[in-house]
Amino acid sequence: MKENLESVENLWNNFIETNPNNTNKDIPISFYFCDNKIDADECAELVIKGIKRATATSLWWFKKNNEQLPKIGDQYIITDWSGNAKAVIEATKIELVPYNEITSEFAEIEGEGDKSLEYWKKVHKDYYSREMEPFNEEFDENMIIVCEQFKVVYLK
Repeated sequence: MKENLESVENLWNNFIETNPNNTNKDIPISFYFCDNKIDADECAELVIKGIKRATATSLWWFKKNNEQLPKIGDQYIITDWSGNAKAVIEATKIELVPYNEITSEFAEIEGEGDKSLEYWKKVHKDYYSREMEPFNEEFDENMIIVCEQFKVVYLK
């Protein structure tokens, strides 16, 4: 993935210009979903269409990367795989949930594939396993998932 800082800066500046009362003026973290171009680009489109309204990151990832957990009100810029800014999102709900207790309602809100819990569990188990493999760690059905719901506050 290439970062497209100009695209991110332009989107953020346009957002601030049209939302002058937004309390955060600093450019927030930008990221893409998933670990490959096809899925990252598809997820960005799902956000734009209002279908994808949640994401699920392993608590393991936050700890491994010394990242703070998201908070309600946090804003992010969503990009495609190439780093092209697509939307500003804002966290609306954060829950820490064991993988084996993820609900069908959450899977539907996440909006990927056929939106079923079965689909969600398969692709996320595969994703978390790939994420942990380089560290010789293994996926565990009891691992904690940071379930983050969000709303789109600005589209390109």
